[in-house]
Amino acid sequence: MTHILDRPVWTALTSRHASLAEGGARARRYPSSIAPFAATPDDRPECLAALGALSVPGEQLLFIQSTPVALPSHMVATIEADAVQMIAAGPTPPVSDPRVIQLTATDAADMLDLAMLTKPGPFTLNALRLGEFWGIRHEGRLVAMAGERMAQPGFTEISGVCCHPDMRGQGYARLLSLVVANRISDRGEQAYLHAYAGNRAAIRLYESIDFRLRSAMHFAAATLRA
Repeated sequence: MTHILDRPVWTALTSRHASLAEGGARARRYPSSIAPFAATPDDRPECLAALGALSVPGEQLLFIQSTPVALPSHMVATIEADAVQMIAAGPTPPVSDPRVIQLTATDAADMLDLAMLTKPGPFTLNALRLGEFWGIRHEGRLVAMAGERMAQPGFTEISGVCCHPDMRGQGYARLLSLVVANRISDRGEQAYLHAYAGNRAAIRLYESIDFRLRSAMHFAAATLRA
């Protein structure tokens, strides 16, 4: 039996993020200005063909799902990696810290700069359209953040967790992950997230805040063949 999070991009784009979706019943994607993720409901040839039709020359699309990523013949994978999907084992208790602030559109440029420096995953100036983000500033500079990305009925993904290299070792990533997880659980939803399978430091961090492995995942990036 499949789980709603086995194909999280597809189930987000056909539920809580349906208003953002480009495509139709066989393939959907986020607008490139928001996120580079795309998905199909299954690997039928007609779905893969529809996926290819959503691709733009020179653009890289990203995929994450519990089964190996299938691509149409006119697309080629540029990155393939093993990943994990972790899920909160239970409600996250409230977290209070005066250093934590909610980020808004006025913070978007600083958020993008931090993401470009630390590379927590795909990030755009319009990431705030997907959910709330929280951060910490030090001497006016944004030095850490975490927020929400994909969302399905009863679930919201934590994403964009990062910390400036000069400020690591102070527990900022853990603190902000807890803040976001608590916001999600306060809404009666379950928080989940993704990490590369080889990123043991990130996995240990999430285990320390009571996230457990839900599923092994497959990640891929692909473009149209030249």
